[in-house]
Amino acid sequence: MAQLWGGRFTKETDQLVYNFNASISFDKKFYRQDMEGSIAHVKMLGKQGILTAQETEQLVAAVKEILKEVESGVLEISHQYEDIHSFVEAVLIERLGDTGKKLHTGRSRNDQVALDMRMYVRKEILATDELLNEILNTVLTIMENHVDTFMPGFTHLQKAQPVTLAHHMGAYFEMFKRDRLRMQDIYQRMNYCPLGSGALAGTTYDLDRYYTSQLLGFDGPTLNSMDGVSDRDYLIEYLSALSTVMMHLSRFSEEVIIWNSNEYQFVEIDDAYSTGSSIMPQKKNPDIAELVRGKTGRVYGALMSLLTTMKGIPLAYNKDMQEDKELVFDAIDTVKGCLALFTGMLATMQFNKEKMEESAKNGFTNATDAADYLVNHGVPFRDAHGIVGQIVLYCIDKKITIDDMTLDELKVISPVFEEDIFEAVSMKTCVEKRLTIGAPGQEAMKKVIAVEKEYLSQDWKKGLSDWEMELLR
Repeated sequence: MAQLWGGRFTKETDQLVYNFNASISFDKKFYRQDMEGSIAHVKMLGKQGILTAQETEQLVAAVKEILKEVESGVLEISHQYEDIHSFVEAVLIERLGDTGKKLHTGRSRNDQVALDMRMYVRKEILATDELLNEILNTVLTIMENHVDTFMPGFTHLQKAQPVTLAHHMGAYFEMFKRDRLRMQDIYQRMNYCPLGSGALAGTTYDLDRYYTSQLLGFDGPTLNSMDGVSDRDYLIEYLSALSTVMMHLSRFSEEVIIWNSNEYQFVEIDDAYSTGSSIMPQKKNPDIAELVRGKTGRVYGALMSLLTTMKGIPLAYNKDMQEDKELVFDAIDTVKGCLALFTGMLATMQFNKEKMEESAKNGFTNATDAADYLVNHGVPFRDAHGIVGQIVLYCIDKKITIDDMTLDELKVISPVFEEDIFEAVSMKTCVEKRLTIGAPGQEAMKKVIAVEKEYLSQDWKKGLSDWEMELLR
């Protein structure tokens, strides 16, 4: 058991206790952030004269070499160490002797792990944002290609009014756009550096926390050392945002699953994103959509777990906080995987335009427009509502649509109807006359698509520093 502490203790930690306490099995995930933070810390110590120029140069070079060896596979992160910080420092001491022991001057593992986690999550926020950007571009392409693909709009999962596929997809564009805005918001609020907070009360060394923050691409240092080491709000916010992403993906998945069913046949999922049955040869299952829907609960669980962990923790750092990492790591990997797979499935999906339009007609989605026709010809709305209700009952009995009725049949129910009723209740007319911004009419949709294109061209990451942009690479 390799530990960086022990002077206070007179006997070895029980092996089970050590294993329970150790975190290297999962915190090795941010080895790069740990070493980048150490390099910045050493440079600051050198600038402040706390380390000599020679010590600074040796330590920086040695940490860079360790990082290079870990990434090339020459050096393996050993589980004999308690955590990633212990591993790096132990290797450094082994190589530099007493100079290696000076790495930890002016810091604690408390502010060190707080820094590592912030840097790791900051990188993952950018990676999540990139995946959201990809799904937005995929959705926008579908919108551009289907401004005249008519389909039923639903309320209560009942066919309600005709819309277009572009309009339906536009709703998901807005959802994922808000998800991106949340990523930007979280990034900006969390981008402050906790390094220099010490264990909880700062340090007596003359540290330049602004310089360290600048080296690491932060907007500045955290302004309270106790909060600096014990703040996990940014993780809760990020998990909340990831949960919302998954909720949106799950809603979308549910619709793909319904649309893929034999009853709807709105979509054909590409073979690469579906599976068959081991016993039923006719089956083509929407497994990716179902798995995305299922994994949503997993991400929700991470959020609720961390909220529960944090609710009773007094200031400042407590070991409970170690529980944040596995939850967050798993949620990040889950969401990134779901976004990537769902985007691939969506990009290769084929839409059955004829089936969609036929479904809209068979669902009497133009009934409201038929009522509006009567109102525009002087019939009170409540009477018009009742007349069209009679028409729907007639069509159900005859197994036809409103469009299939003859003018004579319509006049039997109301003499107000004239030949122009057929144009008034056509799918094209029902959709096209809805021209307010946000409605499915073609002219309105084209304006919205132009706005969405402009939004995607104005990438918020363009304002990030060169150092921060390196995180994307």
